[in-house]
Amino acid sequence: MRQSKYPRRVVTGHDESGKSIVLSDGPPPQHHQMHGSAIGADFYEIWNTTRSLPLLTSAEAHEPNERGFTIMPVTGHLLRIIEIYPPQAGGKRTVMHRTKTLDYVVVIEGEAVLVLDDTEVVLNKGDVLVQRGTDHAWENRSDKVARMAFFHIDSEFSEELLAKLPKPLELMR
Repeated sequence: MRQSKYPRRVVTGHDESGKSIVLSDGPPPQHHQMHGSAIGADFYEIWNTTRSLPLLTSAEAHEPNERGFTIMPVTGHLLRIIEIYPPQAGGKRTVMHRTKTLDYVVVIEGEAVLVLDDTEVVLNKGDVLVQRGTDHAWENRSDKVARMAFFHIDSEFSEELLAKLPKPLELMR
């Protein structure tokens, strides 16, 4: 049910003299099972780093996607594209979950519903969500694939917020 081919990823770097170059151009490697109608979505891992402050080098020592799949690595940043299937293609509401991340979500195509504890928000193409560690779920109720870019950034909960959150605090990783 993929809306399109794998996303194209262009990675830049530097040659021996410091000149800007293209290191790779094409689909990023995908070494996980988070795709297909059994999942109800396709997860495309684009780039990640475990460093809170990324280190820019001429070229990466290894491919960032050469790791086991997690919703969010323990530290650092992650960019992924998710295509959520419509119900007739196997799409379903995700489980309610919370991550210890600041997420910027950009709807690229289609429509997705953000489900919070007491409200729902319909997000359309071009809409941007700033997700701040809230308990939430996702659902596509339309008849087309919803394609979204997720920028996950490892974060911390303030003491003030931790005092309000349910105990034990369950986080998805």
